[in-house]
Amino acid sequence: MSPRPRLEVAEVVRSYGQAYRERHTPSADQARVLRAMVQCRTGILGGHIQQCDHCGEREISYNSCRNRHCPKCQGSQTARWLEAQQPHLLPVPYFHVVFTLPQLLAPLALQNPRVAYGLLFQAASRTLLEVAANPRHLGATIGFLAVLHTWGQTLTHHPHIHCVVPAGGLAPDGSRWVSSSPHFFLPVRVLSRLFRGKFLALLSRAFEDRRLRFHGAIEPLANRSAFLGLVSEARSTEWVVYAKRPFGGPPTVLKYLARYTHRVAISNHRLQSMEDGAVSFHYKDNARGRRPRSMRLEATEFIRRFLLHALPKGFVRIRRYGLLANAQCAQRLALCRELLGGLKDRDGIEDPSTEITSYEPGVFRCPSCEKGIMRRLHGPIPWVVLRPRPPPVLVSS
Repeated sequence: MSPRPRLEVAEVVRSYGQAYRERHTPSADQARVLRAMVQCRTGILGGHIQQCDHCGEREISYNSCRNRHCPKCQGSQTARWLEAQQPHLLPVPYFHVVFTLPQLLAPLALQNPRVAYGLLFQAASRTLLEVAANPRHLGATIGFLAVLHTWGQTLTHHPHIHCVVPAGGLAPDGSRWVSSSPHFFLPVRVLSRLFRGKFLALLSRAFEDRRLRFHGAIEPLANRSAFLGLVSEARSTEWVVYAKRPFGGPPTVLKYLARYTHRVAISNHRLQSMEDGAVSFHYKDNARGRRPRSMRLEATEFIRRFLLHALPKGFVRIRRYGLLANAQCAQRLALCRELLGGLKDRDGIEDPSTEITSYEPGVFRCPSCEKGIMRRLHGPIPWVVLRPRPPPVLVSS
């Protein structure tokens, strides 16, 4: 059960969104996010009645915007998505592999998000599938889920892809399950080098096909020699691929996935205060052992950083590959479970498909008695009959 956050990103947008627009010109995708968050949980979108199951207190609950960048709207989507993933889980250990785009290429990706993030998915997925299929490593066809994140702890632009991969795959002839070591999946150095080569090859092809745009500080890269210089510099740097095994084993894989699939750039619970034209929030300092720290940003700068992570309309940020790809996914997974039957009996591995993840989003205690839970009582109510929501308190800048 989640306590209501004291401050929300939407409140920052309502209070300082106009100031942000006076300093910056948001893109169409960013303007869509701003508009949705301003309207979220207000009478404009309608609402319903909630009643405490302990004291009977009633209140109007305003509908959410359901925008995928809104921190308030991801809970129910996560729960529905996790429920749909139950049949896709295999009774084996899982690994977590992260592919990161170097900071050198981040400005190019920021101006060309649809192309660059698409290439990032292509390069990462092809790298995993190719290395796993190599007999020198695993020699099997694997399946995995990939999720795009574009942010760091302080809302800076940091594009990377999280992949959650079963520890093994199908033999080339489909006759047996090939298990990897429970402590080692694939060599990260090999993954890193191949990932770098594939992404840069795809990026160069996109340049030759004139699918990239260059404005502002990176406008000189429109020149072919300058672009090739950037590619050469990127090729000479080490790219980061990180691999670890999720904690807790197979029964907790879905709960582990919930931390990554529908996460947004910053949650409301990380916000600390909004005063004197600035927003404070806490973060984990990865350079100092993930030590908790606090950062204070001018409100318009906070909004600017938040909007760096607005994805293009229709862009798919959660994708499946290999055995988990949509085509023939059910048949392949059924074959995997059949082949894993012997391993399950031999090693005593529990089947995670029987594990029901307890995840109940958007559940709040009654603000009056603080004992009961607010339950939905009536259906949708047209916004015209709802009492106006009190306007947010404007903070002097």
